[in-house]
Amino acid sequence: MIVFLGIALALVLVSIVVYMLLTRKLREKYAFFWIVIGLVVLVLGIFPQLLEGLTLALGVQVPSNLLFSLAIVLLLGVSLHLSWEISQAEDEIRRVAEEAALLNTEVERLSARLDQLERGVVTAEPPSRPNATPVVDRVPDEPTLEDDSR
Repeated sequence: MIVFLGIALALVLVSIVVYMLLTRKLREKYAFFWIVIGLVVLVLGIFPQLLEGLTLALGVQVPSNLLFSLAIVLLLGVSLHLSWEISQAEDEIRRVAEEAALLNTEVERLSARLDQLERGVVTAEPPSRPNATPVVDRVPDEPTLEDDSR
C-alpha cells in the first residue's frame, strides 16, 4: 500500500509542476529541480529496494533514516538557494528604486521648466558652477523669423 502511495505522490508532484510550468506560475529553473525530485520519488516508489541498497552502501541502519537525512539536506539546499535569490532580488529592487527616484526628480525638474516656459519666463539651464545665479529673460510676445527657422 505504501508503494502505491509513493507512486501516486510522485505522479501528483510531477503533474502539478508541469501544470505550473505551462501556466507560467513556475520558472523553468525551478521546474527542472522539482521534476527531478518527483522522478526520484517515483523511482524509489517503484523500486524500494534501491533505497535499501543505498542504505547498506552508506552504512545507515534504517532506510527511513537515510530518506529523512536526504530530505533535510535537500530542504537546506532549497533554503540556501532561495536566500540567494532573495538577496539578488533585493539588490535589483534597490537599483530600480534608485533609478526611479532619479527619473522622478528629472521629471519634476522638467515639469517646473515647462511651467516657467508657459508663464513666459525663460530661465537658463542650471549653471555648471555651484553658487552661480541663473539668467532670467523674458520670452518674446511674437515669434520672429529667426524662431521659425528651427
